[in-house]
Amino acid sequence: MKKGIKNTAEAALEKAVSAANEVTGAVGSLGRKVRSSLSLPGFHPHREKTASKPGAAPGIESMAGIDQPPDEGVIQIQCTDYGAGRVETKEVTDLAAFLKEPRQDWVAVRWLNVHGLHPYIVNQVRSVYPFHTLAAEDVLRTPQRPKLETYEDNLFIVARMLMLKDDALVSEQVSFFLFKDAIITFQEKTGDVWDPIRQRILKPTSRFHQNDASYLLYALLDAVVDHCFPILEKYGEMLELLEDEVTDHPTPAIQHRVHIIKRELSTLRRVIWPMREVMNELHREETEEIAPQVKAYMRDVYDHAVQVMDIVETCRETASGLNDLYMSAISNRMNEVMKVLTIMASFFIPITFVAGVYGMNFEFIPELKWKYSYACFWIICLSITATLAVYFYRKGWIGRG
Repeated sequence: MKKGIKNTAEAALEKAVSAANEVTGAVGSLGRKVRSSLSLPGFHPHREKTASKPGAAPGIESMAGIDQPPDEGVIQIQCTDYGAGRVETKEVTDLAAFLKEPRQDWVAVRWLNVHGLHPYIVNQVRSVYPFHTLAAEDVLRTPQRPKLETYEDNLFIVARMLMLKDDALVSEQVSFFLFKDAIITFQEKTGDVWDPIRQRILKPTSRFHQNDASYLLYALLDAVVDHCFPILEKYGEMLELLEDEVTDHPTPAIQHRVHIIKRELSTLRRVIWPMREVMNELHREETEEIAPQVKAYMRDVYDHAVQVMDIVETCRETASGLNDLYMSAISNRMNEVMKVLTIMASFFIPITFVAGVYGMNFEFIPELKWKYSYACFWIICLSITATLAVYFYRKGWIGRG
């Protein structure tokens, strides 16, 4: 008997353990579903930052990795020399050897573009092009606010390059160092919006061969700002589609998409607003690095930045309006549901009252013994229902769009 009790207890324990495992698996599955639902285009729960610790020494000299070269292939460097109708573009594999090579006489402008950030590379470039150590630190400490800083022999500009990848907004910091005859650009990642400029430089008759390095700076900044127009056009199309969906079939998923767009438009605004200030300073700044004839082009980029800002504000207002429209659509749908339920209840309340009166257990109810009572009950119920239907129809509560 004791053995039987023991076997029964063990079986019960096994069932309990099995049930607990099933519950644990269900909770884990639910957690994975919640995490996957958050992994939507445009949603970035965490972004790696490279801010320095409070109280750390300023400048690039104290940064880790400044004496250790990066692994091969991690940093890509491209050099473009042009002048006197000639263009030469090459990939730089040995930066130290390249920087020691003498510059040819025909080269009027050199554009050194670095894909990827590493303290060793930035310090190597700084050994030949002596930009300030604080500017070098800002190149590596991302993200920085778009800004313009003036030094004795160069200008330091921070901008943000915006691109759409898989319908998600991607923001990348780009740093510019403008010297009299050279431009150095540092990008966070490989890939940019400057391919049309590279194609224009290859043409000997282009304006690049007739101007100094400041014209190349204008072209690069102009491409960064103008690339916002197709992005905003894409957002405008998405907002129009969402407006139709909100009107026809409002769902929580649509509201979530609207919130994503609002967040990304806020990112655009945070980028373009200071960028407009940068362009305003560039076309007003009295510096030797920017040629007088290029200032008019800088003013044109400033105008484009103002236009982008206006479009961003319009899209943000549209997105906010879509959120209000969604809430109104949901409220109207709820009102329609409550209206139908109220009308149905209005039909049945008087009938229920009649049925309740004659369903009481009193002995002396005169109509209970009458042989036409049942038919009379249905005639009364149908008459009440028909009267209410006509009344509701004339009021426009039912039967009319």
